[in-house]
Amino acid sequence: MTRTLFLLLLLLPAGARASTTASWELTSYQDFVRGRFAGVSLSRDGRLMLAPRLETLYAADQPVIWSLARASDGTVYAGTGHRGQVVRVDNSGGGAVLWTSEQPEVFAVALDSKGILYAGTSPNGRVYRIENGKAVEFFNPGATYIWALAFSRDGSLFVATGDQGKVFRVEPGGKGELFYETGQTHVTCLAFDREGRLLAGTDPNGILYRIAAKDKGFVLYDANLPEIHSIAVTPDGAVYAAGQGGLAARRGPGALPVTPGAPAAPATGAATTTITVTDEAAQGGVEIKPRPEAAKPPQPAQPVTVPSAPLELAGIEKSAVYRILPDHTVETLWTSKDENAYDILPAGRDLLISTDGKGRIYRLSEDKKVTLLVETNESEATRLLATAGGLLAATANLGRLFRLADRSGAAGTYESPVHDAGTVAHWGRLNWRAELERGVRLQFRTRSGNSMRPDRTWSDWSEPLADPGGKITSPSARYIQWKAEFAGDEGKGPALDSVTVAYLPQNTPPSLKSIQVTSQTTTTAAPKPAATAQPATAAFSITVTDTGETPATSTGTPTQALQRSASRQMQVSWQAEDTDGDRLVYALYFRGEDEREWKLVKDNLYETTFTLDGDVLADGRYFFRVDASDAPANPPASARRAELTSAPVLVDNTPPAVTPGTPKRAGARVEIEFVASDASSPLRRAEYSVDAGPWTPVEAGDGIIDAGEEKFLVRLESVPPGEHLVVLRVYDSAENAGLAKVVVR
Repeated sequence: MTRTLFLLLLLLPAGARASTTASWELTSYQDFVRGRFAGVSLSRDGRLMLAPRLETLYAADQPVIWSLARASDGTVYAGTGHRGQVVRVDNSGGGAVLWTSEQPEVFAVALDSKGILYAGTSPNGRVYRIENGKAVEFFNPGATYIWALAFSRDGSLFVATGDQGKVFRVEPGGKGELFYETGQTHVTCLAFDREGRLLAGTDPNGILYRIAAKDKGFVLYDANLPEIHSIAVTPDGAVYAAGQGGLAARRGPGALPVTPGAPAAPATGAATTTITVTDEAAQGGVEIKPRPEAAKPPQPAQPVTVPSAPLELAGIEKSAVYRILPDHTVETLWTSKDENAYDILPAGRDLLISTDGKGRIYRLSEDKKVTLLVETNESEATRLLATAGGLLAATANLGRLFRLADRSGAAGTYESPVHDAGTVAHWGRLNWRAELERGVRLQFRTRSGNSMRPDRTWSDWSEPLADPGGKITSPSARYIQWKAEFAGDEGKGPALDSVTVAYLPQNTPPSLKSIQVTSQTTTTAAPKPAATAQPATAAFSITVTDTGETPATSTGTPTQALQRSASRQMQVSWQAEDTDGDRLVYALYFRGEDEREWKLVKDNLYETTFTLDGDVLADGRYFFRVDASDAPANPPASARRAELTSAPVLVDNTPPAVTPGTPKRAGARVEIEFVASDASSPLRRAEYSVDAGPWTPVEAGDGIIDAGEEKFLVRLESVPPGEHLVVLRVYDSAENAGLAKVVVR
């Protein structure tokens, strides 16, 4: 009988140091895929289940198994690197070295219809025929690399080479000829379609060719990725292709010499990975590519420099799997920005994909749903091979052959990614939602530490938590990780949907980053004159006659006063943050330079700006202080605060005093001496205007305007006779302007 366990968020114990409980929840495919799998699968809808049983069939003493071929009796032959061996593995997992090449890599092996084995070595590529434990050179294409071998129905051997991107056909007697020249740098993989036509994937333009006869090629698909790495064909005529190329540079194995123009072999470093399915694929969209009538013209090979480490480009597709239908329409079934697809293998209506993400194998169903089937925990799963005893997967980093059974294993574990609480946290309860059938078991353990990656400084795994809502006993720390242990019965096991960890982070104080004080002006509109009430029954008028007689009464002619157009204000603004996300409240203080005590301007501020009237502070130097507190989000005893004081701020509302001397006129030349002074700030510039004309700068007597008092001399040349008005204007550091006028006659 099935019982569903529902997630419950429970309260933390008393004595917590903050008021807000945080939670870390894993519930989706993207959440779980970053963890570590051992005997556990992950479905596209984010459900963890026991995986098919995975066992190590054979472990080579080589870092990588590059190629596989299966004989009719079930024997498997594997080409390895970096010591260039070919090994034979029987059904029971017994293995023996069949042949050791003089070259370090055996990228390709193939069996003819008689069961005779052929192996392609690299670099300085050669094809060898291996029979009765003896190897003889069968064909020399004169190429650096041999990437793939494939036998046609008539017994001809096709050889894919690099670094000139050629395909050779070799007759059973060993006579070979150039079959097709792609114009690419490398032909990386070979297969035959339903009609027996040769399919060839290439690098670096990611072109899939269909070659019907000698020198007769057709571009079946031109991918957006640089390399077609693997090809598979199904009985319905569909062609599947795996593309690679989301790296700006690829890294070759250390033992393989790098030749200019040659693609690097797969990287061997493991990395945390994420698989994504495109919206197009999820919605069943079809991408239609143009169908050229002939292959692209040959292109000269360009030297390729292979750096020692890959450069990841975020957000760029790293690999993809395509399906090309018989009518040449193309569907993008799967893409990843994090993993390279190394091999693809049809399995009934499903498609299996092996990648370099911890040696993972994915199952892509007919309805395009992805399941992370197993994780070998090796760097790459390089090849897939179907056998009567189950699926075989070859790996790199440690060259192994794994066998995947049809039934799920009896037990498995899943380790979550590490969670960063941001600060030391007190752990609460662990809750989960799962489906458990009778006879199966699911339990959890946790561990914590203060280093980003689990190491010897972390706590040991805790005692198991068998029921949802159990209290986490791992010590308080910044980082935490949990592990789920699955136990099945008769092919059935738990199905885990979500896990939540509740915790109380230590309350950290807010942080004030900066304080800025700026001045601004506010435009003031001139007030309208008040309306004068007039008696409704009388009218009054003043008449001015040309006789010059004065009326009996007069209202006068008032002088118009020009009102100040703007008033100055000070705006104090600051930047603050709280790593806990708490809401902050602020208080603003000020203190004069010669004062001892801070004066409160305003408290209970929730905004990070405050404006003061510019006239409320007399001239002088002032400091402003902002206090920040997270009290709105925490109990009084747990609230934290921080403060920050500004740099000195000069308040100067008084313009400079300008004192002109008596103008001296000699003919058309006029000289005016004047003195300007300011008690609060240094002077900055001076200028004059003649008869309301444009302003002209004036130089200080000592050559630079930088003191609180300066002397100036204005020399006017060619002043016409008559009366003239000269206005003198001097600015201080606060942009206050002092003016004086001089009348020249």
